[in-house]
Amino acid sequence: MFGLYAREARSISRMAHLRFFPQAVVGGSGAYLTGDDGRQLLDFAASWGAASLGHSHPAIREAVNRALSDQAGASYLSTANEPCVLLAEKLLSLVPERARGRVWFGHSGSDANETVARMVVAATGRSRILAFEGAYHGGTVGSMAISGHPAQQGAVKVPGLTLVPYPDSYASGSSEAAKEIVLARIEELFATEVPPEEVAAFFIEPIQSDGGMLVPPDGFFKAIETLCRRHGILLVSDEVKVGLGRTGMMHAYEHSGIEPDIIVFGKGLGGGLPISAVVGPEAIMNHAVAFSLQTVHGNPVCAAAALAVLETIESENLVENAARIGTVLRDGLEQLARRHSIIGNVRGRGLALGAELVVDRESRMPASRGSALAVYRAFELGLVLYYVGVRSNVLEFTPPLTLSEAEARKGVDILEKVLADVIAGRVNADVLAGFQGW
Repeated sequence: MFGLYAREARSISRMAHLRFFPQAVVGGSGAYLTGDDGRQLLDFAASWGAASLGHSHPAIREAVNRALSDQAGASYLSTANEPCVLLAEKLLSLVPERARGRVWFGHSGSDANETVARMVVAATGRSRILAFEGAYHGGTVGSMAISGHPAQQGAVKVPGLTLVPYPDSYASGSSEAAKEIVLARIEELFATEVPPEEVAAFFIEPIQSDGGMLVPPDGFFKAIETLCRRHGILLVSDEVKVGLGRTGMMHAYEHSGIEPDIIVFGKGLGGGLPISAVVGPEAIMNHAVAFSLQTVHGNPVCAAAALAVLETIESENLVENAARIGTVLRDGLEQLARRHSIIGNVRGRGLALGAELVVDRESRMPASRGSALAVYRAFELGLVLYYVGVRSNVLEFTPPLTLSEAEARKGVDILEKVLADVIAGRVNADVLAGFQGW
Protein backbone atom coordinates (compact mmCIF):
# COMPACT_ATOMS: atom_id res chain seq x y z
CA MET A 1 0.00 0.00 0.00
CA PHE A 2 1.10 3.53 -0.62
CA GLY A 3 -0.24 7.07 -0.82
CA LEU A 4 -3.79 7.86 0.20
CA TYR A 5 -4.77 4.24 0.85
CA ALA A 6 -1.93 3.79 3.31
CA ARG A 7 -2.78 7.06 5.06
CA GLU A 8 -6.38 5.87 5.43
CA ALA A 9 -5.21 2.62 6.99
CA ARG A 10 -3.41 4.63 9.68
CA SER A 11 -6.37 6.90 10.48
CA ILE A 12 -9.76 5.35 9.71
CA SER A 13 -11.53 2.36 11.26
CA ARG A 14 -12.04 -0.73 9.10
CA MET A 15 -15.45 -1.54 10.60
CA ALA A 16 -17.27 0.00 7.63
CA HIS A 17 -14.89 -1.40 5.02
CA LEU A 18 -15.91 -3.76 2.24
CA ARG A 19 -12.76 -3.72 0.16
CA PHE A 20 -11.78 -5.63 -2.96
CA PHE A 21 -8.60 -3.78 -4.01
CA PRO A 22 -6.56 -0.76 -2.85
CA GLN A 23 -8.71 1.88 -4.48
CA ALA A 24 -8.09 5.48 -3.39
CA VAL A 25 -9.72 8.35 -5.26
CA VAL A 26 -9.31 12.11 -5.23
CA GLY A 27 -12.05 13.09 -7.66
CA GLY A 28 -14.37 12.02 -10.42
CA SER A 29 -16.45 13.17 -13.36
CA GLY A 30 -19.26 11.35 -15.12
CA ALA A 31 -18.56 7.62 -15.25
CA TYR A 32 -14.91 8.06 -14.25
CA LEU A 33 -13.09 8.24 -10.94
CA THR A 34 -9.68 9.83 -10.54
CA GLY A 35 -7.24 7.71 -8.54
CA ASP A 36 -4.67 9.25 -6.26
CA ASP A 37 -2.10 7.93 -8.74
CA GLY A 38 -3.67 10.02 -11.50
CA ARG A 39 -5.37 7.10 -13.30
CA GLN A 40 -8.84 7.50 -14.76
CA LEU A 41 -10.96 4.54 -13.63
CA LEU A 42 -14.13 3.60 -15.49
CA ASP A 43 -16.70 3.15 -12.72
CA PHE A 44 -19.08 0.24 -13.26
CA ALA A 45 -20.07 0.17 -9.56
CA ALA A 46 -21.08 3.81 -8.89
CA SER A 47 -20.48 3.25 -5.16
CA TRP A 48 -22.96 0.36 -5.12
CA GLY A 49 -25.36 2.38 -7.28
CA ALA A 50 -25.38 5.44 -5.03
CA ALA A 51 -23.75 7.73 -7.61
CA SER A 52 -26.76 7.33 -9.87
CA LEU A 53 -25.98 10.34 -12.07
CA GLY A 54 -22.26 9.66 -12.06
CA HIS A 55 -19.73 11.92 -10.40
CA SER A 56 -19.92 15.73 -10.15
CA HIS A 57 -23.16 16.00 -12.10
CA PRO A 58 -23.96 19.70 -12.61
CA ALA A 59 -27.63 19.33 -11.61
CA ILE A 60 -26.66 18.01 -8.16
CA ARG A 61 -23.94 20.64 -7.73
CA GLU A 62 -26.36 23.43 -8.58
CA ALA A 63 -29.11 22.08 -6.31
CA VAL A 64 -26.72 21.73 -3.37
CA ASN A 65 -25.27 25.19 -3.93
CA ARG A 66 -28.76 26.74 -3.99
CA ALA A 67 -29.81 24.88 -0.85
CA LEU A 68 -26.68 25.97 1.00
CA SER A 69 -26.80 29.57 -0.16
CA ASP A 70 -30.01 30.12 1.83
CA GLN A 71 -30.19 27.07 4.07
CA ALA A 72 -33.63 26.09 5.37
CA GLY A 73 -32.34 24.63 8.60
CA ALA A 74 -30.83 21.17 8.85
CA SER A 75 -33.77 18.89 9.68
CA TYR A 76 -37.49 18.25 9.33
CA LEU A 77 -38.01 17.00 12.87
CA SER A 78 -39.39 20.20 14.33
CA THR A 79 -39.92 22.40 11.29
CA ALA A 80 -41.23 21.98 7.76
CA ASN A 81 -38.67 22.85 5.11
CA GLU A 82 -39.40 23.48 1.46
CA PRO A 83 -36.90 21.07 -0.17
CA CYS A 84 -38.34 18.21 1.89
CA VAL A 85 -41.91 19.04 0.95
CA LEU A 86 -41.06 19.38 -2.72
CA LEU A 87 -39.26 16.04 -2.69
CA ALA A 88 -42.13 14.32 -0.87
CA GLU A 89 -44.65 15.66 -3.36
CA LYS A 90 -42.50 14.47 -6.24
CA LEU A 91 -42.11 10.97 -4.79
CA LEU A 92 -45.85 10.69 -4.15
CA SER A 93 -46.49 11.53 -7.81
CA LEU A 94 -44.27 8.63 -8.90
CA VAL A 95 -45.84 5.76 -6.94
CA PRO A 96 -49.05 3.78 -7.45
CA GLU A 97 -52.29 4.92 -5.83
CA ARG A 98 -52.24 2.34 -3.04
CA ALA A 99 -48.88 3.68 -1.80
CA ARG A 100 -49.72 7.35 -2.31
CA GLY A 101 -50.11 8.43 1.29
CA ARG A 102 -47.15 9.93 3.16
CA VAL A 103 -43.34 10.00 2.94
CA TRP A 104 -40.74 9.41 5.67
CA PHE A 105 -37.14 10.54 5.14
CA GLY A 106 -33.98 8.97 6.53
CA HIS A 107 -30.28 8.70 5.74
CA SER A 108 -29.94 5.30 4.07
CA GLY A 109 -31.73 2.21 2.90
CA SER A 110 -30.73 0.63 6.21
CA ASP A 111 -32.57 3.06 8.46
CA ALA A 112 -35.48 3.14 6.02
CA ASN A 113 -35.96 -0.64 6.05
CA GLU A 114 -35.51 -0.75 9.82
CA THR A 115 -38.21 1.89 10.20
CA VAL A 116 -40.60 -0.05 7.95
CA ALA A 117 -39.97 -3.29 9.85
CA ARG A 118 -40.86 -1.61 13.15
CA MET A 119 -43.72 0.38 11.65
CA VAL A 120 -45.65 -2.45 9.99
CA VAL A 121 -45.67 -4.54 13.17
CA ALA A 122 -46.74 -1.60 15.34
CA ALA A 123 -49.40 -0.33 12.94
CA THR A 124 -51.01 -3.67 12.06
CA GLY A 125 -50.67 -5.48 15.39
CA ARG A 126 -49.29 -8.48 13.49
CA SER A 127 -46.02 -9.87 14.78
CA ARG A 128 -44.59 -11.74 11.80
CA ILE A 129 -42.52 -10.64 8.78
CA LEU A 130 -41.59 -12.55 5.64
CA ALA A 131 -38.37 -11.90 3.71
CA PHE A 132 -36.04 -13.82 1.42
CA GLU A 133 -32.93 -15.85 2.02
CA GLY A 134 -30.01 -13.92 0.56
CA ALA A 135 -31.78 -10.58 1.06
CA TYR A 136 -29.71 -7.61 2.20
CA HIS A 137 -31.96 -4.90 3.63
CA GLY A 138 -29.26 -2.95 5.44
CA GLY A 139 -26.51 -2.77 8.01
CA THR A 140 -28.24 -1.40 11.11
CA VAL A 141 -29.40 -3.71 13.89
CA GLY A 142 -33.04 -3.45 12.81
CA SER A 143 -32.42 -3.89 9.07
CA MET A 144 -30.05 -6.83 9.59
CA ALA A 145 -32.78 -8.35 11.75
CA ILE A 146 -35.01 -8.81 8.68
CA SER A 147 -32.24 -9.71 6.20
CA GLY A 148 -31.16 -13.12 4.99
CA HIS A 149 -27.70 -12.53 3.54
CA PRO A 150 -25.03 -14.97 4.81
CA ALA A 151 -22.64 -12.06 5.43
CA GLN A 152 -24.93 -11.18 8.35
CA GLN A 153 -25.23 -14.64 9.89
CA GLY A 154 -24.27 -13.39 13.34
CA ALA A 155 -27.00 -10.74 13.38
CA VAL A 156 -29.96 -11.29 15.71
CA LYS A 157 -33.19 -11.67 13.75
CA VAL A 158 -36.57 -10.36 14.80
CA PRO A 159 -38.54 -13.12 16.56
CA GLY A 160 -41.29 -13.16 13.96
CA LEU A 161 -39.06 -13.36 10.88
CA THR A 162 -39.44 -16.20 8.39
CA LEU A 163 -37.05 -16.42 5.44
CA VAL A 164 -38.03 -18.15 2.22
CA PRO A 165 -35.81 -18.98 -0.78
CA TYR A 166 -35.49 -16.40 -3.55
CA PRO A 167 -36.14 -18.08 -6.91
CA ASP A 168 -32.84 -18.77 -8.70
CA SER A 169 -33.60 -19.80 -12.26
CA TYR A 170 -29.98 -20.64 -13.08
CA ALA A 171 -29.46 -22.89 -10.07
CA SER A 172 -32.91 -24.50 -10.43
CA GLY A 173 -32.50 -25.31 -14.09
CA SER A 174 -35.47 -23.25 -15.29
CA SER A 175 -37.55 -20.23 -14.37
CA GLU A 176 -40.68 -22.28 -13.95
CA ALA A 177 -39.02 -24.74 -11.59
CA ALA A 178 -37.55 -21.90 -9.52
CA LYS A 179 -40.94 -20.23 -9.24
CA GLU A 180 -42.87 -23.34 -8.29
CA ILE A 181 -40.37 -24.38 -5.61
CA VAL A 182 -40.65 -21.08 -3.77
CA LEU A 183 -44.41 -20.66 -4.12
CA ALA A 184 -44.94 -24.19 -2.85
CA ARG A 185 -42.74 -23.44 0.14
CA ILE A 186 -44.71 -20.32 1.01
CA GLU A 187 -48.04 -22.16 0.73
CA GLU A 188 -46.63 -24.89 2.97
CA LEU A 189 -45.56 -22.33 5.59
CA PHE A 190 -48.96 -20.65 5.52
CA ALA A 191 -50.63 -24.02 6.06
CA THR A 192 -48.38 -24.96 8.98
CA GLU A 193 -46.01 -22.85 11.09
CA VAL A 194 -46.68 -19.32 9.73
CA PRO A 195 -50.37 -18.37 10.03
CA PRO A 196 -50.79 -15.70 7.31
CA GLU A 197 -53.14 -13.64 9.48
CA GLU A 198 -50.16 -13.03 11.79
CA VAL A 199 -47.91 -11.69 9.00
CA ALA A 200 -47.63 -7.91 8.87
CA ALA A 201 -45.52 -7.57 5.72
CA PHE A 202 -43.54 -9.36 3.04
CA PHE A 203 -40.27 -7.60 2.18
CA ILE A 204 -39.27 -8.19 -1.43
CA GLU A 205 -36.38 -7.19 -3.67
CA PRO A 206 -37.58 -6.89 -7.30
CA ILE A 207 -34.06 -7.99 -8.20
CA GLN A 208 -32.08 -9.58 -5.40
CA SER A 209 -28.92 -7.57 -5.89
CA ASP A 210 -26.47 -8.43 -3.10
CA GLY A 211 -27.80 -11.98 -3.12
CA GLY A 212 -26.44 -12.40 -6.66
CA MET A 213 -28.37 -10.13 -9.05
CA LEU A 214 -31.18 -12.68 -9.19
CA VAL A 215 -34.08 -11.80 -11.49
CA PRO A 216 -37.45 -13.27 -10.50
CA PRO A 217 -39.23 -15.56 -12.97
CA ASP A 218 -42.14 -14.12 -14.93
CA GLY A 219 -45.29 -14.16 -12.83
CA PHE A 220 -43.52 -14.87 -9.56
CA PHE A 221 -44.18 -11.56 -7.82
CA LYS A 222 -47.68 -11.43 -9.28
CA ALA A 223 -48.35 -14.65 -7.41
CA ILE A 224 -46.77 -13.19 -4.25
CA GLU A 225 -48.94 -10.09 -4.60
CA THR A 226 -52.04 -12.27 -4.89
CA LEU A 227 -51.12 -14.15 -1.71
CA CYS A 228 -50.51 -10.90 0.14
CA ARG A 229 -53.83 -9.39 -0.92
CA ARG A 230 -55.69 -12.58 0.04
CA HIS A 231 -54.30 -12.48 3.56
CA GLY A 232 -54.07 -8.73 4.18
CA ILE A 233 -50.25 -8.75 4.16
CA LEU A 234 -48.48 -5.52 3.26
CA LEU A 235 -46.16 -5.83 0.26
CA VAL A 236 -42.93 -3.86 0.80
CA SER A 237 -40.66 -3.31 -2.22
CA ASP A 238 -37.02 -2.59 -1.38
CA GLU A 239 -35.95 -0.46 -4.35
CA VAL A 240 -32.83 0.87 -2.62
CA LYS A 241 -30.25 -0.39 -5.13
CA VAL A 242 -32.29 -1.28 -8.21
CA GLY A 243 -34.98 1.42 -8.30
CA LEU A 244 -35.30 4.91 -9.82
CA GLY A 245 -34.56 4.11 -13.43
CA ARG A 246 -31.76 1.59 -13.03
CA THR A 247 -33.63 -1.38 -14.53
CA GLY A 248 -34.96 0.50 -17.55
CA MET A 249 -38.20 1.36 -15.77
CA MET A 250 -38.64 4.02 -13.11
CA HIS A 251 -39.33 1.35 -10.48
CA ALA A 252 -37.93 -2.17 -10.57
CA TYR A 253 -41.22 -3.67 -9.32
CA GLU A 254 -42.93 -2.44 -12.50
CA HIS A 255 -41.30 -5.27 -14.47
CA SER A 256 -43.40 -7.69 -12.43
CA GLY A 257 -46.66 -5.79 -12.96
CA ILE A 258 -47.31 -5.37 -9.23
CA GLU A 259 -48.28 -2.46 -6.96
CA PRO A 260 -46.54 -2.52 -3.58
CA ASP A 261 -48.13 -1.00 -0.50
CA ILE A 262 -44.84 0.46 0.71
CA ILE A 263 -41.78 1.43 -1.33
CA VAL A 264 -38.29 2.00 0.06
CA PHE A 265 -35.80 4.24 -1.73
CA GLY A 266 -32.15 4.94 -0.95
CA LYS A 267 -28.67 4.89 -2.54
CA GLY A 268 -29.24 6.51 -5.95
CA LEU A 269 -31.99 8.78 -4.63
CA GLY A 270 -29.37 11.20 -3.32
CA GLY A 271 -27.01 10.83 -6.25
CA GLY A 272 -24.18 10.33 -3.76
CA LEU A 273 -25.60 12.23 -0.80
CA PRO A 274 -27.11 10.37 2.18
CA ILE A 275 -30.89 10.25 1.98
CA SER A 276 -33.56 7.57 1.96
CA ALA A 277 -37.33 7.61 1.72
CA VAL A 278 -40.27 5.38 2.56
CA VAL A 279 -43.53 5.96 0.71
CA GLY A 280 -46.73 4.28 1.84
CA PRO A 281 -50.39 4.60 2.87
CA GLU A 282 -51.30 7.30 5.37
CA ALA A 283 -52.78 4.86 7.90
CA ILE A 284 -49.42 3.10 8.21
CA MET A 285 -47.07 6.04 7.74
CA ASN A 286 -48.84 8.20 10.34
CA HIS A 287 -49.11 5.47 12.94
CA ALA A 288 -47.32 7.50 15.62
CA VAL A 289 -45.29 10.68 16.02
CA ALA A 290 -41.62 10.60 17.09
CA PHE A 291 -41.58 6.94 16.06
CA SER A 292 -38.36 6.95 14.00
CA LEU A 293 -36.19 10.04 13.96
CA GLN A 294 -32.63 11.31 13.90
CA THR A 295 -31.61 14.93 14.13
CA VAL A 296 -30.68 15.57 10.51
CA HIS A 297 -33.33 13.37 8.92
CA GLY A 298 -34.98 15.46 6.23
CA ASN A 299 -31.87 17.58 5.74
CA PRO A 300 -32.86 20.21 3.14
CA VAL A 301 -29.52 20.01 1.33
CA CYS A 302 -29.81 16.26 0.77
CA ALA A 303 -33.51 16.68 -0.11
CA ALA A 304 -32.63 19.30 -2.71
CA ALA A 305 -30.04 16.97 -4.22
CA ALA A 306 -32.57 14.11 -4.35
CA LEU A 307 -35.15 16.28 -6.08
CA ALA A 308 -32.49 17.24 -8.64
CA VAL A 309 -31.77 13.53 -9.19
CA LEU A 310 -35.43 12.74 -9.90
CA GLU A 311 -35.84 15.75 -12.19
CA THR A 312 -32.63 14.87 -14.06
CA ILE A 313 -33.71 11.26 -14.55
CA GLU A 314 -36.77 12.66 -16.31
CA SER A 315 -35.18 15.55 -18.21
CA GLU A 316 -32.21 13.53 -19.49
CA ASN A 317 -34.33 10.44 -20.28
CA LEU A 318 -32.13 8.29 -18.07
CA VAL A 319 -34.71 5.52 -17.70
CA GLU A 320 -34.58 5.04 -21.45
CA ASN A 321 -30.79 5.35 -21.39
CA ALA A 322 -30.53 2.62 -18.75
CA ALA A 323 -32.66 0.32 -20.91
CA ARG A 324 -30.69 1.06 -24.10
CA ILE A 325 -27.18 1.02 -22.67
CA GLY A 326 -28.12 -1.91 -20.47
CA THR A 327 -28.90 -3.89 -23.61
CA VAL A 328 -25.51 -2.95 -25.08
CA LEU A 329 -23.73 -3.97 -21.89
CA ARG A 330 -25.66 -7.20 -21.52
CA ASP A 331 -25.04 -8.15 -25.15
CA GLY A 332 -21.34 -7.55 -24.56
CA LEU A 333 -21.35 -9.73 -21.46
CA GLU A 334 -23.19 -12.50 -23.27
CA GLN A 335 -20.60 -12.38 -26.05
CA LEU A 336 -17.90 -12.77 -23.41
CA ALA A 337 -19.81 -15.74 -22.00
CA ARG A 338 -19.71 -17.44 -25.38
CA ARG A 339 -15.92 -17.07 -25.42
CA HIS A 340 -15.14 -17.72 -21.76
CA SER A 341 -16.67 -20.70 -19.97
CA ILE A 342 -15.93 -19.13 -16.59
CA ILE A 343 -19.14 -17.11 -17.11
CA GLY A 344 -21.97 -19.47 -16.30
CA ASN A 345 -24.86 -17.03 -16.51
CA VAL A 346 -25.56 -13.40 -17.40
CA ARG A 347 -28.70 -11.83 -15.96
CA GLY A 348 -30.31 -8.60 -14.89
CA ARG A 349 -32.30 -5.69 -16.25
CA GLY A 350 -31.16 -2.36 -17.61
CA LEU A 351 -28.05 -1.22 -15.77
CA ALA A 352 -28.49 -3.73 -12.94
CA LEU A 353 -26.62 -6.72 -14.31
CA GLY A 354 -24.73 -9.70 -12.98
CA ALA A 355 -22.36 -12.28 -14.43
CA GLU A 356 -22.10 -15.47 -12.40
CA LEU A 357 -18.63 -17.01 -12.54
CA VAL A 358 -18.25 -20.79 -12.26
CA VAL A 359 -15.39 -23.26 -12.15
CA ASP A 360 -17.11 -25.21 -14.90
CA ARG A 361 -20.54 -25.09 -16.47
CA GLU A 362 -21.29 -28.72 -15.81
CA SER A 363 -21.14 -28.57 -12.02
CA ARG A 364 -21.82 -24.82 -11.82
CA MET A 365 -19.43 -24.77 -8.88
CA PRO A 366 -18.98 -21.13 -7.86
CA ALA A 367 -15.69 -19.52 -8.87
CA SER A 368 -15.40 -17.40 -5.74
CA ARG A 369 -11.62 -17.02 -5.93
CA GLY A 370 -11.88 -16.32 -9.65
CA SER A 371 -14.37 -13.53 -8.97
CA ALA A 372 -12.06 -11.91 -6.43
CA LEU A 373 -9.14 -12.14 -8.86
CA ALA A 374 -11.29 -10.73 -11.66
CA VAL A 375 -12.36 -7.58 -9.83
CA TYR A 376 -8.77 -7.02 -8.63
CA ARG A 377 -7.39 -7.39 -12.17
CA ALA A 378 -10.15 -5.13 -13.50
CA PHE A 379 -9.04 -2.44 -11.07
CA GLU A 380 -5.46 -2.81 -12.26
CA LEU A 381 -6.65 -2.35 -15.85
CA GLY A 382 -8.82 0.67 -15.04
CA LEU A 383 -12.29 -0.76 -14.42
CA VAL A 384 -14.08 -0.56 -11.06
CA LEU A 385 -16.57 -3.31 -10.26
CA TYR A 386 -17.34 -5.56 -7.31
CA TYR A 387 -18.68 -9.04 -6.75
CA VAL A 388 -21.83 -10.08 -4.86
CA GLY A 389 -23.84 -13.24 -4.25
CA VAL A 390 -24.31 -15.66 -1.40
CA ARG A 391 -21.29 -17.56 -2.78
CA SER A 392 -19.28 -14.43 -3.67
CA ASN A 393 -19.13 -15.33 -7.35
CA VAL A 394 -21.30 -12.82 -9.22
CA LEU A 395 -19.73 -9.79 -10.88
CA GLU A 396 -22.11 -6.88 -10.34
CA PHE A 397 -22.61 -4.07 -12.84
CA THR A 398 -24.39 -0.96 -11.50
CA PRO A 399 -22.76 1.92 -13.41
CA PRO A 400 -24.14 5.46 -13.47
CA LEU A 401 -27.43 5.86 -15.32
CA THR A 402 -25.61 8.35 -17.55
CA LEU A 403 -23.27 5.67 -18.94
CA SER A 404 -22.66 6.04 -22.68
CA GLU A 405 -22.50 3.30 -25.29
CA ALA A 406 -18.79 3.94 -25.83
CA GLU A 407 -18.15 3.59 -22.09
CA ALA A 408 -20.17 0.37 -21.94
CA ARG A 409 -18.18 -1.13 -24.80
CA LYS A 410 -14.88 0.01 -23.27
CA GLY A 411 -15.77 -1.74 -20.02
CA VAL A 412 -16.55 -4.97 -21.86
CA ASP A 413 -13.22 -4.75 -23.69
CA ILE A 414 -11.38 -4.40 -20.37
CA LEU A 415 -13.33 -7.31 -18.93
CA GLU A 416 -12.29 -9.45 -21.91
CA LYS A 417 -8.64 -8.94 -20.92
CA VAL A 418 -9.49 -9.53 -17.26
CA LEU A 419 -11.11 -12.91 -17.85
CA ALA A 420 -8.32 -14.03 -20.16
CA ASP A 421 -5.75 -13.19 -17.49
CA VAL A 422 -7.68 -14.92 -14.71
CA ILE A 423 -8.27 -18.07 -16.76
CA ALA A 424 -4.63 -18.22 -17.83
CA GLY A 425 -3.45 -17.88 -14.23
CA ARG A 426 -1.69 -14.57 -14.87
CA VAL A 427 -3.16 -12.94 -11.73
CA ASN A 428 -1.19 -13.81 -8.60
CA ALA A 429 -3.55 -14.85 -5.79
CA ASP A 430 -1.27 -13.09 -3.31
CA VAL A 431 -2.82 -9.76 -4.35
CA LEU A 432 -5.98 -10.77 -2.46
CA ALA A 433 -4.27 -10.68 0.93
CA GLY A 434 -6.10 -8.15 3.04
CA PHE A 435 -9.12 -7.89 0.74
CA GLN A 436 -11.93 -10.03 2.13
CA GLY A 437 -14.85 -8.58 0.18
CA TRP A 438 -18.13 -10.27 0.97
